[in-house]
Parts: sequence; C-alpha cells; structure tokens
Amino acid sequence: QVQLVESGGGLVQAGGSLRLACAASGRAFSRYTMGWFRQAPGKERESVATISGSGGSTYYADSVKGRFTISRDNAKNTVYLQMNSLKPEDTALYYCAASPLSFSRTIADFRTWGQGTQVTVSS
Repeated sequence: QVQLVESGGGLVQAGGSLRLACAASGRAFSRYTMGWFRQAPGKERESVATISGSGGSTYYADSVKGRFTISRDNAKNTVYLQMNSLKPEDTALYYCAASPLSFSRTIADFRTWGQGTQVTVSS
C-alpha cells in the first residue's frame, strides 16, 4: 500500500504552466500504475493522464494531449504532471492515484488517492 501527497498547484494565468508532483511513501512504488485525475465544481472526476510502472505506457485525455506530460521517477517515488498552455477550463482539484494493475486508464482501477491540489487558471 502506498500513501500519496500532491504538491505544486496554484493560481496561474491562461497560457501559463504548472508542474504537479505526487510523492509516494510505502513499498514497491514502481509496481503501481500512477495517474492524475481532476474534478471541477459540479462535475464528475475525470482521468487526465496515467503512466505504467516502468513509464513505458502512458494515456492522456483528449482535452490535454499535446499540453500535459506525465512522468515518473521511481528512484524518488514521485510522479509528475507538467501542464503547459493552461486554459481556464483546466481549473479543478487535481488528484494523484495509484493502481495495482500493470496499466490502466480507468478511474475505478485506482484504489489509493491523495487529498488533491487545487489548480486555478485565470482568463
């Protein structure tokens, strides 16, 4: 079991960039698929990006392709989300989560969640 703590959120103008980080404690971090998800007020939680344990497989939601990049450093037990060209519609609470599967893009497969970090993009 891993525990997750997100950081890096904040307020940024449209077109700006932020880098989120998720630090994991616990064993066997490299065995977990990691993902970033977000939830805006009044909306359902949605998948943003996921990455397999080795980093060899990734998934991006269509809305963030070409703008966001997910990566991981297994030596540091950390997964990142580099967000560029941010838009007001990217405003949400961003969560990091872990799945024991070899790879997944489905929210239901992610069993361990952090508490979230707020990203606000002003127009």
